[in-house]
Parts: sequence; C-alpha cells; structure tokens
Amino acid sequence: MGLARTGELLEAARGAGGGLGAFNVVGLEHAEGIVAGAERLGSAVVLQVSERTVRFHGERLRPIADACLALARAAAVPVSVHLDHATTPELCEEAMALGLSSVMFDGSALDYEANVAATAAVVATGHRHGVAVEAELGEVGGKDGVHSPGARTDPGEAARYVEATGIDALAVAIGSSHAMLRKEAVLDFELLERLRCVLPVPLVLHGSSGVADGDLERAVRSGIVKVNVGTELNKAFTDACRTTIAPTEVVDPRRYLDAGRTAVAESVARVLRVIDRARRAPGPDETA
Repeated sequence: MGLARTGELLEAARGAGGGLGAFNVVGLEHAEGIVAGAERLGSAVVLQVSERTVRFHGERLRPIADACLALARAAAVPVSVHLDHATTPELCEEAMALGLSSVMFDGSALDYEANVAATAAVVATGHRHGVAVEAELGEVGGKDGVHSPGARTDPGEAARYVEATGIDALAVAIGSSHAMLRKEAVLDFELLERLRCVLPVPLVLHGSSGVADGDLERAVRSGIVKVNVGTELNKAFTDACRTTIAPTEVVDPRRYLDAGRTAVAESVARVLRVIDRARRAPGPDETA
C-alpha cells in the first residue's frame, strides 16, 4: 500500500476489467479528502496536480507535489501522483525529478506533426525515468478543443499517434467536456468500442464529472480505464464550505475547510463505487 506507480495501477485496472479513479487536487484539503475517500472504499487512486493548479500555487510545483507524495506514502491504499495537462516539457521534467510517476503532456494546441514530435520527446525522457506518459490528440472540434462536447477522436489517427509517440495512455474525445456542472454529457459508445479495439494503451476519459453514473459505469465496461474527475469535487467542496459559513459568523478556516474536505471524501467514495460496479458488471460482449 502507499505510494504507487500510475502505470502499474493502470495495467492492474485494465487487467481486472475495471477502471482507476483519478482526482484533481487544488489544495491540501482536496488531497486529504481524496485519499480518505479511497481508503473508505479500499480502492487505488490517482492524485492529479494540473498545470492550472501549479499556477494557482505561485507557479511552484514542488510544495503541492511534495504534499501529495507524503499523503500517498502514508495512505492505507495504493496512491499515485500524476501531473495533468502540462503544456511544456520543462514542467513534465520537473515532475519526473520530484518523483511523480506519471505525467500528461498536453500538445493539443499544436498541429499534428508538432504534437507528435513534442510528445515523443517527453515519452523518451519519461521512460528513461520510469515515468508513464499520457497524451491527447490535437483540437478536433469546438473552442474547447479535444474536450468540447462535439469533439471526437478519429480511431485511425489515434492509432498512428500512439505508435508514433510511444505513449502509455491516451485521452480520448467521445462526448465529455471539462468543467460541466451537470451530468449532461452524451457519450459516443460506438466510437469508444472502435477505439478500444484499435488502441493498445489504456484509454482516459477527461471531464467525467459531466457523465451520468450509468453512462460512466458503461464507459468503464466499454474500455475506459482512467476516469478523471475534478469539477464534481470542486462543487462539493465549495457547496460544503458555503453551507458551513452562511448561517454563522465563523471565521476559523478550519471549520469550513474541514466540511469541504469531508465533502470531497464523500464524492470520491461515490465515484469509486460507480467504477467498482463497472468492474463487477458483465463486459460489453458478455451476458448478465
């Protein structure tokens, strides 16, 4: 138990026909809540630190990364630490040096050839350090790029991209979107099945906060391995803090931050239950 490697957790989840919950960290209370929720379910989990969170912490990765690594080491379940949506190789390399076991290099703003070249370089560095690399294809629809609701990953292009870059996991566009406050995403399960059949690496669903539980369960059964959740935790955290503060004159941050941390733990446990149901349910080609 304790600090684990993302690549090993991904392969274990895929081998068991299940999924791996990956949850975005904003501050220490988020990370503590995520680990508490995972321990409640006895599930492995990924703590994700995004480039946006690094900017929030004064452009400093080390403090929040070190905190996550310390929590992972002390956890009663396997916990890995991942850098999410990094747009520069330099930030990826810093994460590797600090001991994070996986990074996502986001070259989606680049054209295809530039994305391939930059991602392959990050993969080469990562693999020398035993670090797994996740990536995604370029913008294919909407102002939000690959994670707009209308974006779709082309299976043929994705297969070429995986082969050319050597990545360990691929974020796919099948109808989800970042920052959705309601579970209204409409997933393209026919496309997901095609992607599962042609791609040799674990598939990642970004924007899972906007996916209804039944569809999320079906997505894991249909080939999604890494399930990224961020907005749902932020909403739970903020709502709990607001509820705690509103009717009182409380000024001690520990009062409302504790409520937020507890809400995060509850949300994480809820998502992990959905993922666990998918693992125990019949696969897409099986009968009940």
